[in-house]
Amino acid sequence: MSIIVNVDVMMAKRKMSSQELAEKIGITQANLSILKTGKAKAIRFSTLEAICKALDCQPGDILEYTE
Repeated sequence: MSIIVNVDVMMAKRKMSSQELAEKIGITQANLSILKTGKAKAIRFSTLEAICKALDCQPGDILEYTE
């Protein structure tokens, strides 16, 4: 997969736990884990927006493209 999800990196920078982020953005910890491990097939813009708001970052901080 050439899209890398850096949610865990941003969470570490913001010193936020998975449980805390999941509660703030309104998804389950299981779904957040799927996102963090890169196993998700898609992400809703509303979820991406909520993550960016909670972590005070930009979508480019969360998603990265590599060949």
